[in-house]
Amino acid sequence: MDNNSRRNFIKKTLIASTAVGLGGVLPGFSAKSYNRIVGSNEKMRVSVMGVNSRGAALAQNFASQAQSEVIHVCDVDSRAIDKCKTGLAKFQNTTVTGFRDFRKSLESKDVDIFVIAAPDHWHAPAAILASQAGKSIYLEKPCGHNPREGELLIAAANKYGNIIQMGNQRRSWPNVVKGIEEVHNGTIGKVFYAKTWYTNNRPSIGVGKKTSVPSWLDFDLWQGPAPRTAYQDNLLHYNWHWFWNWGTGEALNNGTHMVDLARWGLQVDYPTRVSSNGGRYAYQDDWETPDTQVISLEFGPDRMITWEGRSCNAMTTEGSNVGVIFYGSNGSLQIDGANSYKLFDIKGKLVKEVKDSGPIDTASLSSPSQQLDALHMQNMFAAMKTSGNLNSDIVSGHKSTLLVQLGNIALRAGKQLEINPQNGYILNDDNAMKNLWSREYAKGWEPKV
Repeated sequence: MDNNSRRNFIKKTLIASTAVGLGGVLPGFSAKSYNRIVGSNEKMRVSVMGVNSRGAALAQNFASQAQSEVIHVCDVDSRAIDKCKTGLAKFQNTTVTGFRDFRKSLESKDVDIFVIAAPDHWHAPAAILASQAGKSIYLEKPCGHNPREGELLIAAANKYGNIIQMGNQRRSWPNVVKGIEEVHNGTIGKVFYAKTWYTNNRPSIGVGKKTSVPSWLDFDLWQGPAPRTAYQDNLLHYNWHWFWNWGTGEALNNGTHMVDLARWGLQVDYPTRVSSNGGRYAYQDDWETPDTQVISLEFGPDRMITWEGRSCNAMTTEGSNVGVIFYGSNGSLQIDGANSYKLFDIKGKLVKEVKDSGPIDTASLSSPSQQLDALHMQNMFAAMKTSGNLNSDIVSGHKSTLLVQLGNIALRAGKQLEINPQNGYILNDDNAMKNLWSREYAKGWEPKV
């Protein structure tokens, strides 16, 4: 039996003999919904959950790859399904089926890869269901709404042996990789501090009005695992990011990317101490998460990461609205939002700049970022076919996500947190571990492995 056949046999056996539980599973959804065996020259078939914005871009990107085709799009907004299907017609000739309920897609043995771009509160629960169904998963950051969900994802991947690639795609951008290698190779000496940031100029979301649910929306399924609240007119399709019931704030929305690079560059796992300050300062409205926040993460006696988020003031930091700078004993290295980096000496003089070399090999995609993101997808394809390494496996993805989650917990707890550097658990604060490490779920929707 060759390696591919052996892996699929083991995967089928595991799925047939075990089960992951999550409330609300459709009748007929069972372990028989495992992956089909993909031949080396056969296209991998993709289903995308959440196709209003980011998911639509991901769908087009997967449709543009020679190795894959999109066969399903899933969204609780029927308008998004129709729009996404129309957009995909420009990139592939494959017929696309739309589902309001993504679980119907997971029942299909034809789906090889399940892409999750739904709101944050759905990321881990949907990925656990997809793991049960034997699918390989491309999971947008953050990997979970809370730390416990990251732990459950790791448990699910270990139990089912499936691939979960988190969408912190800069881990696959060539010049970003080179920049991190410079840090690891000692180009700037001993590195002790990484500063990360994100700035924007987001307007007020106002005070929402309770109103009837639009006919195009399945709001009950949109809420899914989250405790139920009444529909209001300033939630969809983006402002949910700023409500704790569904979102995780700017820290996980954009901070995850750069904090991940910082953790990668410093070669650290779990912190020893975390503090955070901030709040909703710019406007008085329904926005609950901070629009201004600073997170400080200490790793033992000699390394630190900070993240500064400014959602309502777009003044740049170091000439960029997003980035990370590594500070070392011999110099500094800066990575912005592009596939590039700058190297400075100890006095701050620019001594080297590596810029993006231009389009790669996906001519059908006009956006440079989409072309770069395709490399992350191709890394996943290679791992599926050859058991190669993922650039962002779920263990690594959870560790980076956890850092900004701990920042949010410190802010909400109103205190500095002491952390176990072996596992990331909060020490000496039973209330924080009990109330903020996990969350409440709608009855019957609790994710379990």
